[in-house]
Amino acid sequence: MQIVVATHNEGKLVEIRRILEEDLGADAENIELVSAGSLHLPDPVETGVTFQENALLKARAVAIRTGLPAVADDSGLIVDVMGNAPGILSARWAGAHGHDKANNALLLAQIEDIPDDKRTARFRCAAALVVPDTETGADETGGVAADGITVHTTAAAGSPAPVHARYAIKSETVELGDMPGRIIREARGEHGFGYDPLFVPDDQPAGRVSTEPDHEGEPLTSAEMTPAEKNAISHRGKALKALVPAIEALLH
Repeated sequence: MQIVVATHNEGKLVEIRRILEEDLGADAENIELVSAGSLHLPDPVETGVTFQENALLKARAVAIRTGLPAVADDSGLIVDVMGNAPGILSARWAGAHGHDKANNALLLAQIEDIPDDKRTARFRCAAALVVPDTETGADETGGVAADGITVHTTAAAGSPAPVHARYAIKSETVELGDMPGRIIREARGEHGFGYDPLFVPDDQPAGRVSTEPDHEGEPLTSAEMTPAEKNAISHRGKALKALVPAIEALLH
């Protein structure tokens, strides 16, 4: 069975595949994950005001065009003293989408005077699985769907979706995952992305501490952890693991 991951980021596809394979066990052999980018599907405009709404919006856009089950996630950083900001605006907090250095610099400036014990935060992820109704076939008329998604995509070679196809939605599942921690005052670590170098998770891998100069023995940031260590405690890992029963149901 093919499942489309609603992303154009092949790195995220690899991460999601790794997380799901750990929990699916033998069932993982019966699932092929492909990215929306590899099918030349456009990114929908994220008009939701919650992580759940945006995850569903992305998964729906893929499912109605391809007739395949779709998985999508939406995540961000929630800083308690900032009233849960930057939230859904995390990736474009400084203005330009995905400008990690600018986002981190702005965040640090905004909470510069906040004491260390008040710099609590959490990463939050919503993961959605949308299953299309393929039994009734696809509407190939195009136009604007009832959910506001404009259907105008030409299917990529090898894609099961005909031009302008729109499949109905059979079921939707959304799960949330949180990774609590705190924001430090300077970046540490070379792994991860986004705010990872500034974020120290509450849950730490056993026997591992920072080895960076001036920070030896301190807890690790997300960016100092290996991918396996981060996936074991991450917000995305928790949300995707919670989706596993719904994915398994598709196979049985």
